[in-house]
Amino acid sequence: MNDGSPTGSSELCDALAATAATRGLEGMFAELTASLAARQRWHSLFDARLMEARAALGLPLAGDSRTIPAEKQAALEAKSLEACREVGWPLVAEGKVAAGWMYLRAAVEPEEMGRRMATLAERFERPAATNDAPTADDEQGDETLQEIIHVALWEGVDPALGLKLLLARNGTCNTITAYEQAVSRLPAARQRAAADLLVAHLHREVLASLVHDLHRRGIPVEPGPDASLTGVLEAAGGLKDDPAVHVDVSHLQSVLRIARVCTDHVSLRRAWELASYACRLPKESVYPGEPPFENVGEASRLFYGAQLGVEVEPAIAFFRKAAVLAKVEQAGSLPGDVLVLLLWRLSRPAEALHAALDRPRDDAGPSLLQATGMLPSLVEMATASGDFGPLRKACREHGDEITFAATLAAEHAGG
Repeated sequence: MNDGSPTGSSELCDALAATAATRGLEGMFAELTASLAARQRWHSLFDARLMEARAALGLPLAGDSRTIPAEKQAALEAKSLEACREVGWPLVAEGKVAAGWMYLRAAVEPEEMGRRMATLAERFERPAATNDAPTADDEQGDETLQEIIHVALWEGVDPALGLKLLLARNGTCNTITAYEQAVSRLPAARQRAAADLLVAHLHREVLASLVHDLHRRGIPVEPGPDASLTGVLEAAGGLKDDPAVHVDVSHLQSVLRIARVCTDHVSLRRAWELASYACRLPKESVYPGEPPFENVGEASRLFYGAQLGVEVEPAIAFFRKAAVLAKVEQAGSLPGDVLVLLLWRLSRPAEALHAALDRPRDDAGPSLLQATGMLPSLVEMATASGDFGPLRKACREHGDEITFAATLAAEHAGG
């Protein structure tokens, strides 16, 4: 087998020439691609596959693909994607994740890439058995993990996987920053797994630190595997205004903000417990948030608790008052959006629609909650409520023919 040396290359060229003369271009390309694959020359294999496809279609071997006749474009595109998968997956398996993704981004679903990267990461996440100096394999594994983090997180392929690996390597602070920079503007559905991960991590971190502190103080607390922060706090008398702080408060408040995207019951429960913990912190240790979360702990406790069936009406009243105050003071869209989101999650679509229609019209564009898909559309709320009247009235008042037409289409589809 040719080894890629000048002598070997010359021998292969002679063999290719002989094959082309006896078996034609099809045989020649078959021999070339087999040799390239055997030698793991994946980039060259991709180029060879494209030439092979063009030759089979009777096209020039190089040149701008936009000049190719339309009837042959689809066939060439299919062959190109096939070649991307043929060379991309071996590159990923070798740990060259970024190079593999360069080919695979147009040829595979992100979910499949995420699964392959998760499997690959398991090979390098296992702790070393000794404290020996890093080997070449260790350095290669570290480079591969860095590439997995980049593709998973910064390329948006699997944000939760990227955050999980980053959390293990760089800790909470860097991971929260990465979430804010890389994940927070993704659609809500793509944020949730990553947000769930951060909520679980911080809940575990705060609980362990709290229990350790109580043991140090001689307070007998023996939490089981399903222990809750609120249960441990109650067992310790609440620790209201106790000077001890068991977590970086900026981390806690960031995660309470990030958790708003969560809908999973377990994550909501953990977020509610973290918010309840925040309520016991000394006032001088916390930072004011933006309306309606100026008091981050208390507002978050109400927001997450209501979704668990805890203090539902007081929570609605709190956020309704905040929305009215924000409207008067022109304090931005978040208070009104949070009220709409809470009512929607509580399966009160008619109230959610009324609250949405009552918000100030924002000519600057959609709010962040709307942009990330956390809020349903007005038509969705009207459809769920079973009454298009209020929305159609608002459409007439504001000259919104598009939304008005959407309500007619939605009613027709439902009928």
